[in-house]
Amino acid sequence: MADSGDTGFSVTQVSDREIVMTRTFNAPARLVFEACTRAEHMRQWWAPACVTMLVCEMDARPGGTYRLVTRGPDGNEYPFTGVYREVVPSERLVYTQRFDVEPYSRDEALITVTFQEHEGRTTMRSSILHATPEACAAHIGSGMEAGAAEAYNQLEELLASMPVANAVVG
Repeated sequence: MADSGDTGFSVTQVSDREIVMTRTFNAPARLVFEACTRAEHMRQWWAPACVTMLVCEMDARPGGTYRLVTRGPDGNEYPFTGVYREVVPSERLVYTQRFDVEPYSRDEALITVTFQEHEGRTTMRSSILHATPEACAAHIGSGMEAGAAEAYNQLEELLASMPVANAVVG
């Protein structure tokens, strides 16, 4: 698993069921949080550039749901769904995620994202707790590390274009 240096990007398997991704962004926590909870922003960065975002629906509140559908370069569609369990603006998101493709759709992951700001930069830490060791191994084997690195680079570009003064919280 890798660490890319100045951005602090790393992917670490911390147990047989859990992966932790960390990245530092040049933006305040409220802006990073907004980019992670509003569909108009997520659709611009969430998937690698070779993937087309077909559907991006989000209701980022406790009990709210989301649905993301992407189309890969292979022409296949990849749907992801989940429910928000905890939403603390600029600090924390907890939600479930289901990759709705057999045989993976029966395995739901619990994702906890924290946003820690220091001197105008925000470290985003995403813990992905899989239901089984097999689901975790499949996730790692999917190429998720390279895809996440590219998506996070796109998020950094998006954040640079967002007006800091107009960030919406909540």
